This record gives sequence, C-alpha cells and structure tokens, in this order.
Amino acid sequence: MKSQYIKKLKLPDHPGVYIFKSGKEIAYIGKATSLRSRVQSYFGRDLIATRGPLLVDMVTRADRLEFIQTDSVLEALILEANLIKKHQPKYNTKEKDNKSFNYVCITREKLSKVLIIRGRSLDKSKYKKVFGPFPNGLQLRTAMKIVRKIFPFFDDSSSKKQNVQFYKQLGLIPEENYKNNLKNLILFFEGKKGKIIVNLKKDMNVYAKKMQFERANEIKKQIFALEHINDVALIKEERGENPQDMQNPRALPSLRGLRHDSDFAHPAGFRVEAYDVAHMSGQNMVGVMTVVEGGEPEKSEYKKFIIRTQKNSNDTGALEEILSRRFRHTEWGLPALVVVDGSTAQVNVAKQVLNRYQFDIPIVGVVKDERHKPKAILGNEQVIKKYKKSILLANSEAHRFAIKFHKLKRAQKFLK
Repeated sequence: MKSQYIKKLKLPDHPGVYIFKSGKEIAYIGKATSLRSRVQSYFGRDLIATRGPLLVDMVTRADRLEFIQTDSVLEALILEANLIKKHQPKYNTKEKDNKSFNYVCITREKLSKVLIIRGRSLDKSKYKKVFGPFPNGLQLRTAMKIVRKIFPFFDDSSSKKQNVQFYKQLGLIPEENYKNNLKNLILFFEGKKGKIIVNLKKDMNVYAKKMQFERANEIKKQIFALEHINDVALIKEERGENPQDMQNPRALPSLRGLRHDSDFAHPAGFRVEAYDVAHMSGQNMVGVMTVVEGGEPEKSEYKKFIIRTQKNSNDTGALEEILSRRFRHTEWGLPALVVVDGSTAQVNVAKQVLNRYQFDIPIVGVVKDERHKPKAILGNEQVIKKYKKSILLANSEAHRFAIKFHKLKRAQKFLK
C-alpha cells in the first residue's frame, strides 16, 4: 500500500478504528486517538524501528484501508477489541501471543464482579460475560477507571469491610441500582451506547414522574457522562504521556488536535481546590473548600462542611470526611490540583480518598510554621514551581474562610 492512497482517503482527525485489508481478508485492526495521524505513521521512514518487521510486512501486503470513526478513544478501544474477537486478523494474532491479551470478565455471582483477566488465566466457562481481547493491559486498566465513573461496579477489592459504606454512597446498594448499572455496562462493551442513552432517558422520566428527583438526577448525570466521555487519560497515554500529570479534563473541553506539551501550558481554566479544617479543641469542627481558577479566587464555588464523624481534634479524620463528601459531587467539576493544609499525614489522607474514587489528580500540602505562615510545600516539584502562586492563594483563602465559618458556628451556638 502506498501513502498516496492514504492521502486520498482524507482520514479525520478523530478517534476511531482502522482496518488494513489484503483483498477480502482483514489483515490488521488498530485503534487511534487521531485516525489521520495514526494511519500516516505506518508510512514513515522509521516504521521498522517503531512497529517492527511484522507490521512492515502487513503494510506492504495490504491494498485497502477502511475506518470507523467513534465519539471517543474509550469507544475506539472497545470497538477494536470487538472487531479483533470477531475477525481474528492474521497480523493482530501474530503480533502478540493470545495468552498475553487481557479480557473484561463478569462473574456469575448474585452481585456480579467486573474483573480484568489475562488470557493465560482465562476459563471463559466460569464467567457470565467475557469481552476482549484487549491488546494493551495498561490502557485497559485506564479505560476501566473511566467506565467505573459512569457505571460503578464491584471488583475483587469491593468486599472489604471499609468499602461497604463507600459503595452505598455510590448507589451500588440497593441491589436493583447495581443490576441496572451492570446491564448498561454490558451494553456499553457491546458497542450499544445509543441504546443505553435511550433506556436511561426513559428511566429518568419514570423517576421524575414518581417525584424521585434525586434518583432522576443521578441518571441525568450518567447520560451527560456518556454523551461527554472524559477520556483525557487515554489520550495522554496514547501519546506516551503520564496520565497522572493530566490537567483538569473538565477545564479542557477537547484535547483532540493538540500536538505538543506546550499546548497544555497554563490553561486559563486551571482549577485549584484547597481544603482546610477549623475547630477549638475539637468543638464546632468545620471544613471548607476554596477554588482558584486561572489564578483568581472563584468565591461563588466555595463550599462549607460541618464535620459529622469526628468528636475530637482529629484534623486528618475531618479532612478525610470533607474530601469523601466533596468527591461524590462530580457535578461540581473536577480540580486540576488539590491543596491540603498540613504535612505528610494530610497529603496521604488526600491520596487515599482520591485513590478510592479513582481520580488521578496531583496533591500538594502546605506546611506552616508556628505563626501559621507557609514554610514549605510538599508534592511534585514541577507542579509546585508552575502553580506556586495559585497554591498559596488557594491555601490562604481556605484558612481565612475556615476561620470565618468556625467563628460563625461558635456564635450561633452561643446565641442558642
């Protein structure tokens, strides 16, 4: 196949799946963040170094290319797996041993678990549903984090006692909610996103008519998440960047078409959230969240929290409660950076909460001296250097706002 043929196809700069054919035979199937860029890469001078001799042979023998555009990289990844399973292309199976592929498996339990299983360990008869093969295990794990934010599911770690309350908060209990989630997750892996959205809209209207507005709103959020799939982590992974360094996906509506790291420098909507706790010997304990966006305080987005779970001067316990409550509210948007007031203990608590919710967001801690003035910032040095002004501003605002809220609570209690 010659590059002139590819130019005539006018491939879009959008995610999708590309299919190399040799006569009527499907030779190779791949997925892409940008169909145009990925397919063009097969005709570069360094193909043998970057792709290996097997794919050089495939491109030489192929005489036709077809493509399917998708709404997101996540959907391209799933479509690629479905097509590989259906057609078993010669060069996909040659390129990689079948036993090293990964599969998404749904167990046969009453409350089914969703697991990633390696091909060498897979016994398909043990599972209710099996999706795959997925060629790239790291990308699949990233994809499952994205899917889980839309359709929360149980996995092997879900049975731990400390996770029970968390899953109740996610709506996995009662059982009916979970089974609906699982049904929609299966449809999603079957490539039937349109059918899911139609079903969800019907369910939302039913709950609204029953005046169960909280449940109707939860479904509305799922519909929005499906129609605006946030796959920034997959996009960055595809480019060889670290997904943990990603900036706020909600502040960057579309990353398609961007090519260089410089495109990510200081976005105007870079959102920093800072958290602080205030109390007097454990009494009237409160917490706050402040927001600095584009270097400016966004006071309309500040939040107050009355601490419910801590009865003493446990600042880290209070911080855990605040962060756990805050990150259940994804409709508030997600920050590009989290700032906590304190040292290693506070940073570690924040990491635990964000890991529990599967959010890859950088965290820094502002350490204070005896006069409560900043003396150090803990965290990623590049992030700190780049956003030091916003970090200190957000932290200062959090301290001021927490003290103000605490004084208000004390005054209210005194007046009672």
